Amino acid sequence: MSRMKVVTKMINQEKISYLSSFTSKLLRQKFGRGPESCSATLCKNHLVFYIRGFISPMEEVLLQKGQSSYVDHAREIIIQHVLNELKGAVEVTLDVEVEEYFHDWNFNNNSGTIILVLENELQTMYPKPQYDIVRLEDEVKRVTAIVQKLPDKVFTYPISENILLIQRIGILVPIEKALIAKGYEDELKLTKDDLEKSYFHRDVNFETIFPTPLLDLFIDWDFKEDKSMMCFILK
Repeated sequence: MSRMKVVTKMINQEKISYLSSFTSKLLRQKFGRGPESCSATLCKNHLVFYIRGFISPMEEVLLQKGQSSYVDHAREIIIQHVLNELKGAVEVTLDVEVEEYFHDWNFNNNSGTIILVLENELQTMYPKPQYDIVRLEDEVKRVTAIVQKLPDKVFTYPISENILLIQRIGILVPIEKALIAKGYEDELKLTKDDLEKSYFHRDVNFETIFPTPLLDLFIDWDFKEDKSMMCFILK
């Protein structure tokens, strides 16, 4: 990973709005239908897209039939093309390299998120957290240890008043690494997604941590680097 530096120029809101509109049009082009809303938020070296109302008629039929794994698989393939084009647009518009990206979808809420990690920090307004970061991180560590193992490292990134990211590094156990080595990444990701979210929603009382209700929780993994990105969306 290259050493991060801060780019002193201020990024104006017009560029962020353009990227939001570009993403919405790109999703419509690739999926045949665009989202009802797509908002983009930039803070330092994280660009977060929160997407709502984005289930196609075909996906809706499959979900009603209990075939969510097929929807996940198909969307994973198509979204990679979206991410490749979005990466180029972000790099040109913000004049900064995209280091990595994550994405996740909540079919029950008909919502999703795309998170781009930028190579350099950009000068943006940094939100002051309105919650206890230490307590939140402790809860994330506790639940992660129940489902997998205690993370080697945990980092929290407040993005706005209602968006925050938590990155966990070093969470894979030996059997997961063995499954990944044998080519079972997709199956492992689907299983971890359902399992982790069920534990976080059931075992953590977010109402005592956040000042407003939790609307969405998204989780994605980079198995190669043994890291995970969590995105909390507050009301």
